[in-house]
Amino acid sequence: MGPVTCLIEKEKPSILVVDDVQSNLELMEAVFEKEGFKVFTALGSDSAMDIFMQRPVDLAVLDVMMPGVDGFELCSRLKEISGKRFFPVILLTALNDRQSKIKGIVSGADDFMSKPFDTYELIMKIKSLLKLKTLNEELDHSESIILTLAVAMEARDPYTKGHSARVSGLSADFVSFLGLSEKDEKEMKKAGILHDIGKICLSESLLRKPGPLTKEEVEMFKKHTVLGEELCQPLVSMRKILPAIRNHHERWDGTGFPDGLAGKDIPIMARILSIVDAFDAMVSVRPYRDRRSTKVTLETMKAEQYSGQWDSELLGYFLDMVYQLEEKGCKVDA
Repeated sequence: MGPVTCLIEKEKPSILVVDDVQSNLELMEAVFEKEGFKVFTALGSDSAMDIFMQRPVDLAVLDVMMPGVDGFELCSRLKEISGKRFFPVILLTALNDRQSKIKGIVSGADDFMSKPFDTYELIMKIKSLLKLKTLNEELDHSESIILTLAVAMEARDPYTKGHSARVSGLSADFVSFLGLSEKDEKEMKKAGILHDIGKICLSESLLRKPGPLTKEEVEMFKKHTVLGEELCQPLVSMRKILPAIRNHHERWDGTGFPDGLAGKDIPIMARILSIVDAFDAMVSVRPYRDRRSTKVTLETMKAEQYSGQWDSELLGYFLDMVYQLEEKGCKVDA
């Protein structure tokens, strides 16, 4: 029997072409279809929006000079609807002045072509942006799988269920409280979810052991930070949070693991995680003890503020934040 032939035709990339001149649309449609693309044409912005909302479109080529809603505004609207999803847009314009190019950048355009355009150059730009779109989608998919794994791993154990989600949310709140950027807040949220992902490589009997761990078991447990870093390392979108995953069990006095870092040599995201992780562990039930109240936990952490476990200055800010949340009646325990 010969090799099996795949009978499912691969979906063609689809392009939305928008212009207010019918002959221009027909020309571009012929060019793009010859290159193997599926083409949707729109005679103006209203028609373009209808198509975009109803059809699967991978990329848009927009003429800038159109009556009513011009290409700049249409680009902004398409980008806004796309949200976090990368949707490439190329603007075609006879305007070559600096102000028009700046306006195009502000609208979110990914590339520009001057009219009259070189067909080969336009095709190359389209193919390049579509490849970039595919890479973005693959990264998003891989990241989603790892995040799902982290949540699924915790769900197996009633004692840790929801721990990473709580650490994630509280860490993000703390970053915001410290006045750091929204981008840092998003990275911190991701780091909180994934800080214990390396535990997926450890045995369930080790993670759920009710009694004290042996020396060998302790050393095995310590490996989860490095294993977590290795799991997330292949993803470009995870690179900024790798130090937080690897070093969230370091101590301010240098006696932590895995690298024995001390003081400000410990990455700030890891120092934040160390505090929030400890707080959530204390206010949660564990196999070896009952949960502590938020009040007792805060008193304990304050008493140990200068013991060498945490960044004392950061811990002071964290305690201030939790006290303020408690005063507002916000629930911050498990």
